[in-house]
Amino acid sequence: MLLHYAPPLSPYLDILYQDEALVVFNKPSGLLTVPGKAPEHKDSLEYRARLVWPGIRLVHRLDMATSGVVVMALSADSQRELNRQFQQRETEKHYIARVSGQIDADSGSIDLPLICDWPNRPKQKVCYEHGKASLTHYQVLSRDSSSSRVKLTPVTGRSHQLRVHMQWLGHAILGDKFYADTPALLAADRLQLHAEKLRLQHPINKRWLEFISICPF
Repeated sequence: MLLHYAPPLSPYLDILYQDEALVVFNKPSGLLTVPGKAPEHKDSLEYRARLVWPGIRLVHRLDMATSGVVVMALSADSQRELNRQFQQRETEKHYIARVSGQIDADSGSIDLPLICDWPNRPKQKVCYEHGKASLTHYQVLSRDSSSSRVKLTPVTGRSHQLRVHMQWLGHAILGDKFYADTPALLAADRLQLHAEKLRLQHPINKRWLEFISICPF
């Protein structure tokens, strides 16, 4: 449930790239990728994009609190091909996060089965009996006295995957209202998670394209 939804209005649409087949956006934190069910949650990246390209089609999404690179398709064929690349894990992507505490290992992998925590949805939880496999690789970029800056590379794309994986590691993402404890939640004014890079094959000409949105925190 969204309380006091007030998405940022400037820039209204931050376009990283566009051609005849696709448009790539830099989504700000606080903006839904797709409209919510309630009328007051209509404003979203998809809604704003449709004002410019009425036939634009969703390919993937980011959580409302997560910022960074999002691609949408301008035709059914482009959407089909981009969806295939995401499903077949042919795309390459990574995120930047700031997490609580100092992670001991310089790098590692988190492999856990995840399932929706139904009474507390949209939260997810680890469930070895019914959960779906999820895998994230992490690399520590820097540490300070109270936090670590990490590069996160998800292999799978489960809902809240990176947030649950970091919490399970004992280093919740700062500013995470779902999974961080109070000190980690209050340590940042937004979720410290940003989709920095996305690499994919152009759905028509098959050239490799790489999109980068510099991390804002």
